[in-house]
Amino acid sequence: MNHGLKMPLLLSGLIVASFVVSLKFGAVDLSWTQLWQGLHNQGAFAFTIYEYRFPRAIVAIVVGAMLATAGVLIQGVIRNPLASPDILGVSHGAGLAAVAMMTLFPAVSVFWLPWAALVGGIVAALLLALLVRGNLAPVKLAITGVALAALYASAIDFIMLIHPLDINNALLWLTGSLWGRSWEQIQLLLPWCVLLPVVLGLSHPLNILVLGEQRATSLGVTVSLTRLIALAIAVGWTSAAVAVCGPISFLGLIAPHLARQLVGGKHQILLPTGMLVGALILLVADFTSRVIDPPIELPAGILTAAIGAPYFLYLLVKMR
Repeated sequence: MNHGLKMPLLLSGLIVASFVVSLKFGAVDLSWTQLWQGLHNQGAFAFTIYEYRFPRAIVAIVVGAMLATAGVLIQGVIRNPLASPDILGVSHGAGLAAVAMMTLFPAVSVFWLPWAALVGGIVAALLLALLVRGNLAPVKLAITGVALAALYASAIDFIMLIHPLDINNALLWLTGSLWGRSWEQIQLLLPWCVLLPVVLGLSHPLNILVLGEQRATSLGVTVSLTRLIALAIAVGWTSAAVAVCGPISFLGLIAPHLARQLVGGKHQILLPTGMLVGALILLVADFTSRVIDPPIELPAGILTAAIGAPYFLYLLVKMR
């Protein structure tokens, strides 16, 4: 078995182990006997496992995989190592739309939250494209995206400032927390997973696109269509993830780079490896946030930001 196949298997094993550990530990640690009984719907902790810890761990896996895949797609299409959903402002644009809906229209069903976030993410992506005008130089694109993200963050602060009585849910959501996530959030995420075959089908065009637009066109790749599909999926998945968990900072930047270090740049193996890396990072971050100082929970987004921000600065300096 070659290295490219061993690594996804190893990551899958780590995810399974982390999943089991996340079910066992929390504000109340379970013994292995209690965990086994709870998984068989027996004992006093069955409700805690199946209604709190189990869906929360699944949400962490799915959201982590979606954000990491969005990062791989954006970096592959733009051919920019600094590109990611949050660096380009897509996550914050989706967050602004979601906060506006939660704060200005609190009576609206949570069902519409992913769609509001999707609109915000699309608008943010279009505004970035308008400002850079086709100039995809890494540093310019990153700085423009960061500036737009700061603008969206200021707009979020303004909305919460003028509606102080309706900001509790928005404040918790903006930290990138998986607290209280349940089967309802999984139902919001699963419809987006039908795009997985399309994502994997982009592997070959993305590999060729690395050679440059002219070379890719001569080899039969429709560059504009490939970019449109990849960016649309990246924006859609990012917006859906942000709608469920809030902005998880830098995950879409870290996971693709780690996956590329592990298995190289061939997208047939890079895409699934990136998904696994993103899922593992968010699952471990959420578990760590729960066990550092129980019953107090730190948002998982704080932990990913603590790792991702220095790494982004390192890449920014390196690209200069």
